[in-house]
Amino acid sequence: MKKTPENKLNVKLIALDLDDTLLNDERSIDSKTVKVLQAAADKGIYIVLCSGRAEDGILPFVRKLDIAGKETGRFLIAINGCSVFDMHQRKQIYLKSVDSDILLYANQEAEKSGLDTEVYSPDVIFYKKETSWTRLDVDMCHVKGQVVENYETFLKNGKFPKMLIPGEPEKLLILQEKMKKELKNRAVIFTSKPYFLELLPPKCGKGEAIEFLARELGISMDQTMGFGDSMNDESMIRMCGNGIAMCNGLDYIKKIANYVTEKDNNNDGVGDFIEKYVL
Repeated sequence: MKKTPENKLNVKLIALDLDDTLLNDERSIDSKTVKVLQAAADKGIYIVLCSGRAEDGILPFVRKLDIAGKETGRFLIAINGCSVFDMHQRKQIYLKSVDSDILLYANQEAEKSGLDTEVYSPDVIFYKKETSWTRLDVDMCHVKGQVVENYETFLKNGKFPKMLIPGEPEKLLILQEKMKKELKNRAVIFTSKPYFLELLPPKCGKGEAIEFLARELGISMDQTMGFGDSMNDESMIRMCGNGIAMCNGLDYIKKIANYVTEKDNNNDGVGDFIEKYVL
């Protein structure tokens, strides 16, 4: 485990994963952490929620922080870095999509393994049929789910930033290995949770989205900080000048991080770290 900072960190942008990082196990943000993030925003530090969820699934937590009206609270990063959304302009300022042939291939391989796929838009998760797995994802993301007829045609003709394959972890590991070998660098493939396998466009991730936003804002990557716990946070942890792993996170993520929080997601781990080492 990495040591904690010896001096106050010079930070102008803080990016925050949601599940198991900013959110406690009840999927809410503790009041102390809310106050700390509001204080950071008031000091001119950009606070950017950075999640695998679609935009509409992130907005309830934006409202909880109550900083979206400020310049330093206007941006969010959605769909694991495929989208950067400006809430003041009410539009995406950055968007990447998976090629349709990749979506069709992944859907075919998933079905061979007895699995189903989903694709994301900013406010809807689309799938061929509703299952217990699709309901789990819809419930976690707090967005609408929708069954699509002629799903393969839908995949071929649409532009989607992300495909998710939910299912039994054992099946997903086998499928992940097969698709990584076949697709190589044509897609980013990882498990965000043991039961969620994700496909993103190439060279796409939370870190790349933060790099884009920091450049737009004239902020050096050395002055960025990213908090995360899992594999979908890897590029953020690696690319931010200050990559912070949650102490409740994966060992791999803790190993590559600059620092590790002293407290977990159920005990204001994010707020405690920012209060001590940034504010």
